[in-house]
Amino acid sequence: MRKLLIILTLMAIGLAAGNVDAKNIDVQMLNKGDKGRMVFQPDLVIAAPGDTVTFLPTTKGHNVESIKSMLPDGVDKFKGKFNKEFVLTVTEKGMYGVKCLPHYTMGMVALIVVGNPENEDAVKAAKNPEKAQERFTDIFAEYDAMK
Repeated sequence: MRKLLIILTLMAIGLAAGNVDAKNIDVQMLNKGDKGRMVFQPDLVIAAPGDTVTFLPTTKGHNVESIKSMLPDGVDKFKGKFNKEFVLTVTEKGMYGVKCLPHYTMGMVALIVVGNPENEDAVKAAKNPEKAQERFTDIFAEYDAMK
């Protein structure tokens, strides 16, 4: 019995240690930011599996939700409530496209990149409203310059 307790304790310590490196990245939802009107700031998030991304309703009238064609395999769609903080734990490697539903056509989008994004080509080929597509083009260029 004592050996079992020691093994379980060591396993618990190992699991807790696995999350020590996990970090949180805050993203503001803004009417006006460094890159213009109706933006997520930052709009490009580089994360590792296990990290959390916290979307903060810095100004009212925003939400965050996934863009269906811009998620890694195995990731379920998600949708935050308006004017509420939303915490997303990224577990799968890949690119995650997100939008603010009421301001999507105005280009309020962001990209989360986790590890080596195997779905990069599919995400870059996804179709979005004109202003959103323009913002994604800029975000992709910023990401490509970091590689």
